[in-house]
Amino acid sequence: GRRVPSEHEIVREWGISRQTAHRALRDLATEGYLTRLQGVGSFVANVKYQSPALVVGSISDEIAGRGHQHRTEVLTLERVDASDLIAWALDLVPGERVFHSLLLHLDDEVPIQLEDRFVNPAAAPDYLDEDFTRTTPNQHLMRVRSPISEVEESIEAVLPIQDQCHWLRIGPDRPCLVVRRRTWSGRLAVTQVTLTHPGDSYRLRLHFRPGERIRG
Repeated sequence: GRRVPSEHEIVREWGISRQTAHRALRDLATEGYLTRLQGVGSFVANVKYQSPALVVGSISDEIAGRGHQHRTEVLTLERVDASDLIAWALDLVPGERVFHSLLLHLDDEVPIQLEDRFVNPAAAPDYLDEDFTRTTPNQHLMRVRSPISEVEESIEAVLPIQDQCHWLRIGPDRPCLVVRRRTWSGRLAVTQVTLTHPGDSYRLRLHFRPGERIRG
């Protein structure tokens, strides 16, 4: 929220051209580091954490890559009966027992992701025995299963429910970015996970070549 020097002030202080100062401020605004208000000035923006879309990775690696400290709070770790929806997602029969975890991931003690995951016991029999304060579900599943062969993913913006507001420390009017993902290893459905992020502090990045077909 702090105001940054104007183009004129930058030119005077650093002895550079007006064009260079304008380009620097413009590029910082394009990258999301500054918010520019016509006739008012430029201000430091709330920097959004960035994650590649359509890439199944570990949140701990992503946070470490920014030079930050990752920490996990385990909110729920249990065995439950699969609802109709979860049974469908994991290719099981409704009522079959599945593993469920609810984890809060923090970036330098700031809540950044609420991970709500259901796991097929056939894919990871020891899932409930893992210490998820020391590793992540993604790392565990990649260790006990062969590489992921198929991913289905959807992304949408939603308003948080009361529990999500509590865990993510946000208000009910603060939109969230939600990623829903199913994965398979061979023909075995492995996991169904919902990843909820505070929308104004997180963004997903997609890099592709024009002409490539992305399945929706």
